[in-house]
Amino acid sequence: MLSHGQVVRLIFGLKLRELRQERGFTPAELARACDVSVSYLNEIEKGKKYPKADKILSLSKVLGVTYDQLTSLTLSRRLEPISELLQSDLLKEFPLDMFGLDPLRIVELIADAPAKMNAFISTLFEIARNYEMRQEHFFLAALRSFQEMHDNYFEELEQDVRTFLVEHKLPAAAPFDRTQLERVLMDKYGYTLDRAGLDEYLHLGRLRSVFQPKSRRLLLRQGLSGAQEGFVLGREVAFNYVGLKERPYVNASFPVRSFEEVLNNFKASYFAGALLMEEETLVRDLTRFFNAKKWEPALLLELLAKYDVSPEMFMQRITNLLPRHFGIQSLFFLRFDQANSSAAFKLTKELHLSRLHNPHGNELHEHYCRRWISLRMIAELRQQPATPDAPNYTLGAQRSLYPNGDEYLCLTLARGGSATEPAVSVTVGLLCDDNLRQKVRFLDDAAIVQKEVNETCERCTIPNCEVRAAAPVEVERRQRQQELEAAVAALVNQ
Repeated sequence: MLSHGQVVRLIFGLKLRELRQERGFTPAELARACDVSVSYLNEIEKGKKYPKADKILSLSKVLGVTYDQLTSLTLSRRLEPISELLQSDLLKEFPLDMFGLDPLRIVELIADAPAKMNAFISTLFEIARNYEMRQEHFFLAALRSFQEMHDNYFEELEQDVRTFLVEHKLPAAAPFDRTQLERVLMDKYGYTLDRAGLDEYLHLGRLRSVFQPKSRRLLLRQGLSGAQEGFVLGREVAFNYVGLKERPYVNASFPVRSFEEVLNNFKASYFAGALLMEEETLVRDLTRFFNAKKWEPALLLELLAKYDVSPEMFMQRITNLLPRHFGIQSLFFLRFDQANSSAAFKLTKELHLSRLHNPHGNELHEHYCRRWISLRMIAELRQQPATPDAPNYTLGAQRSLYPNGDEYLCLTLARGGSATEPAVSVTVGLLCDDNLRQKVRFLDDAAIVQKEVNETCERCTIPNCEVRAAAPVEVERRQRQQELEAAVAALVNQ
């Protein structure tokens, strides 16, 4: 992260270089006039050094500006985007070191070519404004990139879970005894659990939990499933045991305050998942599932029941283990939500390992392909009559074939409701390659439906699609553009 001092030095250096060039001084001429060495002046302009007061005064006199003008953090209009970026919370809080980037190197890049960097930064800001990207979008994108760098597997957190279990003499057998976590929170970390305190705050939405740090009171919503409560308790244990100080205090989507908060929330969630689904045991269970000769959804549903976790928790945990233990590194995870039967499908969570797979999110307000199993299962569940004995979620598999030749085995768990109720689906997609055929024996089972799919209806060329939600306007636009280009080329070559 860039410190305040680094930002001040860089802005001073950029301003000094710009004034020197405007006044027509070479570095040697300005250094001589101010009685400093050329190398020292160069380090100032690159943001590596900040001069003492007497040198600043000397520089201001030679350049014909006041002391305050030279030391203010305001850059000229031409370099204003750089100043905006440097003083924004985004760059100050962005964990450059986490990605192996030296903040000083970023400073040097900006100082070496401020005009080019200014143009580049202006472009990024324009894109961000056009797509209404907020600071939290950058932080969440950075988190996803961090997960992808590590194949979404974090050995130190897995080890923290193992050590925690040993230290507290807790058995990890599935399903995990959640009362153990409640006891640790109360006895070791001084928590008070309140399962009625949120009743008077229902107008704030469906908050699952709120932690009040002053009183160390954890408010839990009444009616949470055992899986939901276990996850909340596991996260609270993680915040304390791993020492994650900057953290969210509610279990809901609220404005993000810093990247540290986003990262710590992810670490706590990872810890909770690893705690409820112990690594070695789940790997053995997944191995048995993948070794089945036929596609047997009941086997996967049995694992959900065994670990007593939500479909989303289970599918996310799979993405932790498949790259490390099965060598399946080309995969994606998607969560789709639909508020009611007439609402748009929203991609609310997304992760891609090894590359950006299809499908992926877009901000184009187009209609996602209804042939995706993620959306198809929600639609099918909504059409089923509601019965007291109906399961609250269902499992399906599909091999999705894209126009570019990529094919994915998609495993989807979906939970539906009536036409006025929300529905959700979570999907893990695995790229169909030679490695997957070796690891998943039921891959070629004829019981798994194979469908041609595309990204969005607007970009799809599939004829007579039975579930098309919009005309292929983007396809038609590209065709018109190609015809125009061909006509222009013919005209030029006459």
